[in-house]
Order: sequence, then C-alpha cells, then structure tokens
Amino acid sequence: MNDLEINRTPPAFNAILTETNTLGFNMVSEPKVGAFLAVLAASKPGGRLLELGTGTGHGTAWMLSGMDSKSRLDSVDTDASVIAVAQRHLGADRRVIFHIVDGAEFIQRAPKGEFDLIYADAWPGKFTHLDEALALLRPGGIYFIDDLLPQPNWPEGHAPKVPVLIENLERRSEFASVKLGWASGLMLVVRKTAG
Repeated sequence: MNDLEINRTPPAFNAILTETNTLGFNMVSEPKVGAFLAVLAASKPGGRLLELGTGTGHGTAWMLSGMDSKSRLDSVDTDASVIAVAQRHLGADRRVIFHIVDGAEFIQRAPKGEFDLIYADAWPGKFTHLDEALALLRPGGIYFIDDLLPQPNWPEGHAPKVPVLIENLERRSEFASVKLGWASGLMLVVRKTAG
C-alpha cells in the first residue's frame, strides 16, 4: 500500500494549487489531509460542516468532493485576498457559503450543537476559542485538526502550544479522541452521545 498515491482529487484541485503558488500562500494542507477530509465529509450525509480557515480553498475543495448534495459547508477566513481564490473556483457550488469574518466572531455567533464536522485549520477554534468551537458539535460530531507535527511555516514560539492543545483535548471525558502520527500530524475528536 502506498498512502502517497491519491487517485481522486477534487475537480478544482490543480487550478487552486496553481493560483495558490502564484500568490505565494504557503499554508495549504497536504493532499493526504485533503483525502482524509473528503472521507470525513462523506461520513456525514445531509450534514452541516464548518471549516475554520478557508485559505485558498484547498481543504474546502476536498470537503466538497466528499459531501452529498444535501450537505452544507460554512467556510470562514479573515483574508479576503486568499478566500477570493476559493470563491473563484468553488463559489458556484451552492453547498458552500464563504464568510469573510474573524473565526472567533463566527464561532461566538453560531448556534451550539449545529455542526456534524468541524475542520479547525486556523487559530480561532484551535488555539483560542476551543471550548466555544467544541460546543458547536452535535452528538457524534467530529472535530478534526492537522499540523500537529512540526511544520516549516510554524511561527517562532508555536511548538510548545501544540502538546498543550493535544492534552486539553485528550482530557475531555465527553469526547473520544485519537492522535495520528500521519501526514502533518492529525487528531480526530468525536462528541459522545449522552448515556
């Protein structure tokens, strides 16, 4: 088995990567993470999905590729110049709504228990406002994060924050979680149902 071999990529994948490289945007998740996102999205038929950190739409494209026609995705980013790439290539898809707003603001406004899957790929909802983001999950809802192994684009002083985040998530009894030392370093957290 070769896990680097990804046979299906989203239709807009190459166009988004080309424009991303032209912009010099270096915070795109690797294809293995994208393929994992597509599978997670497929596990939530008719689901409400949330992406915190649209970037240029790489993760968005993967999520859309796994979603069924009844699923809906809210994708949030503060940077209008990068989200414009996502909107150009994915904006015609009625299953996604792009929000140019601070992730913390979106999290605080969103109704609790609203989402079946949250991909937290930005500071808010991951390193800040974690409790509020987790409160948005329905029972059985998945919270997914990546970049937990050292990355070349980490800012100075970021490395010590990662084990603190992992420990914080692992100690929550209302969630089941697993760490995966694969791709960029992943963690999957699922809200347990009561009882």
